Amino acid sequence: MVTAPAPDFFRRRIDYGLTVDDLGPRLHGRAARPPVPARRGAAAALAPFAWPPGLAPTPHELAAEPDPSDPLPRADVLVITWTAAELQALADVLTPGVNPSKRWYRYGRDFDSYLPSIRRGAPARTAGRLGSYYLTRIGAVDVLCLKSELHLNQDGVSTGTGTATLPVATFLEQLYREVRPRLVITTGTSGGTLAEARLGDVVVTNRAGFRLDAEFRNEPFADTAYASPATVKKKHLAVAGQLMQRQAAQLREPAFGPPTKVYDFAGPLIPGVVNAPKLLLPGQAFPLDRPMLTTDSFVFGTTSNGLGDAACGVEMGDAVFGLVAERLDSSPKWLVVRNASNPPINGDLPAGPPAALDMQAHWSAFYYEAFGYWTSVNSAIVTWAMIAP
Repeated sequence: MVTAPAPDFFRRRIDYGLTVDDLGPRLHGRAARPPVPARRGAAAALAPFAWPPGLAPTPHELAAEPDPSDPLPRADVLVITWTAAELQALADVLTPGVNPSKRWYRYGRDFDSYLPSIRRGAPARTAGRLGSYYLTRIGAVDVLCLKSELHLNQDGVSTGTGTATLPVATFLEQLYREVRPRLVITTGTSGGTLAEARLGDVVVTNRAGFRLDAEFRNEPFADTAYASPATVKKKHLAVAGQLMQRQAAQLREPAFGPPTKVYDFAGPLIPGVVNAPKLLLPGQAFPLDRPMLTTDSFVFGTTSNGLGDAACGVEMGDAVFGLVAERLDSSPKWLVVRNASNPPINGDLPAGPPAALDMQAHWSAFYYEAFGYWTSVNSAIVTWAMIAP
């Protein structure tokens, strides 16, 4: 495992592309605006989607303007995402024409009760809420899309050595009671771990596990793994794969060379890789029992750290869905739909210390900040495929 010494890297991912509109109130009563992917660091507009007849995501306003303290509306499927770039991508795909920073509903029901378990400086405290949401419909399926302000590695208040509060678990239980979905999908970026993983590939799995070695290292769930009874729907995967290819031009990496002319390098620059995003499915690209790995420190796959033998990807929260399901007498099925916001990083690069010279973490950050939005478009497309009837 490779852990960057800098403790705030994941916070940087969560906040990357954040605007003052994201932190403000919903601007209800205003006309919907077209999607604006450029504000998340994208260089071009999202290409139109050719959805199958009757299956285009169709967002809709609630009949009455809800207060942030109101319970969430019912839905068949609950889709949860986590960062600013992931939010914009999910909105552009599943709630097209509805600007999430301005138009998604704010949600803060019982927020004050969470404050003792949320550390100072955490994103939820900055936003002053638990999340934001909007409704959409795919065919006859009602879907609630939600961006969480709670995060496994951002909120915890220490309760002892290697133990801490986990308010996102309480939040999920609250969501389940109010929305009462039959399926929950957690979606967004992840670090690629599989040897064949490339920028923009999408992993779908019904398994997630913890590997916790920081603030939660002594919790009883620190090394547990979970499986959901949800199945990976195959009906619309071919369509999803075609739609993913429409964004492939945005996943072209820049030409590469030494940063200064001091190096003994005559050139020309190494051409950037042209990535063709693909689906990585259990039983095909990786064994059925290889989970998405949840960590509580910044960890990413490299060509030398062996994470690909243990996990189909790495991120910071999905195993909480399994943990909550195990605690409840009745809970919805859940699926993980994650895109590779970076491929496995070259393990021959120096990893520090100091943190400033950790070139592995440097390149992981570069990939996310340059391509986080476009790779998340792909996981939003595959989320559609897991929902469409």
